Amino acid sequence: MATFVLVHGAWSGAHGFRHVRRLLQRAGHDVSTPSLTGIGERRHLTSPQVGLATHVSDVVNHVLYEDLHDVVLLGFSYGGCVVTGAVDHLEPRIRHLVYLDAFVPQDGDSVLSMTGRTQPDRIVVEEDWLVPPASRAFDDPAEAEFMGARRTPQPRACFAEPVRLERPLEQYPFARTYIRATADAPDAPFAAVFEAAAERARRSTAWQSREISSNHMVASNRPRELAALLLETV
Repeated sequence: MATFVLVHGAWSGAHGFRHVRRLLQRAGHDVSTPSLTGIGERRHLTSPQVGLATHVSDVVNHVLYEDLHDVVLLGFSYGGCVVTGAVDHLEPRIRHLVYLDAFVPQDGDSVLSMTGRTQPDRIVVEEDWLVPPASRAFDDPAEAEFMGARRTPQPRACFAEPVRLERPLEQYPFARTYIRATADAPDAPFAAVFEAAAERARRSTAWQSREISSNHMVASNRPRELAALLLETV
């Protein structure tokens, strides 16, 4: 039995992994999907003070308070910055670190710096600390309706705050895998950053590199394929 902790991306919540979580649980594995403060089901806690460090603490405390060990820790999209920030706090408890079409930062990187920006393109006028959701495509109209109604603005500090990491990811003792969504459009939000991260994994013997035929919203569009790939990978 594996212990999975699946960390969602920006403007979303634990519900984004609901299909994958149930499939992995039915296969007999321990699966949790912590919600990050200020978005998703915890949107009522949003404030200008919520940043990347808040979300790193969400994940670290989830693992510590649940006393989880031998963890397969997955970060999706923005969640890649979150799980990277959690590494130095959780290193002895991590068995495998998985990035699902995600940012893979180095020490000092932020989402904004990795995308070559000083601020997000979309700032809500009346609340200049909130960033509205990027547009994303879903294969199933019902899934699009469900997810669209639950996509929430996110505090700018989450994207501006740098990741802290004591040493390069390749120097940690756990396994590393990058999963690239190969059907995403080249001009989709952050696609170039995700492709660069995937290429880093392809070229390194310290990484496994995997692919899945989906656009960025893999857990919604290809949950069965993703669950199978995770089981095969770990």
